[in-house]
Amino acid sequence: MTTTNGGAALIKALELEGVDTIFGLPGGAILPVYDPILDSPIRHVLVRHEQGAGHMAEGYALSTGRPGVAMVTSGPAATNIVTPLCNAYMDSTPLVVITGQVGTPAIGTDAFQECDTVGITRSVTKHNELVTRAADIPMVIRQAFH
Repeated sequence: MTTTNGGAALIKALELEGVDTIFGLPGGAILPVYDPILDSPIRHVLVRHEQGAGHMAEGYALSTGRPGVAMVTSGPAATNIVTPLCNAYMDSTPLVVITGQVGTPAIGTDAFQECDTVGITRSVTKHNELVTRAADIPMVIRQAFH
């Protein structure tokens, strides 16, 4: 039995949803997702600021009619994408945002770049979820797109 890591599972799930572009900014907690992107047909658009990733994903959604996808790391990067999340929510623009998070054992310990991303974004998203097991990623991504 082959074990798939979370990064590979995420990219495969996004491919299955027909994602062709991700707008993002790499950083510590999300770096494991960037290696599988190299072998994926998904195009990554590197941005200078997380808020830009969210707004670019919004523009993509508005111009293509397909959900825009943004990906950023944890902590301040996650809080930087709240404005585009709110804007997309208020305008009913389909936006899927993936953020990194500190390791599960570090949650609640005031670890470096830890924040309650789920709590912060609850009021500006249709659905959000903290995924703690790689095996759950395909189901969570499927739910995010439907």
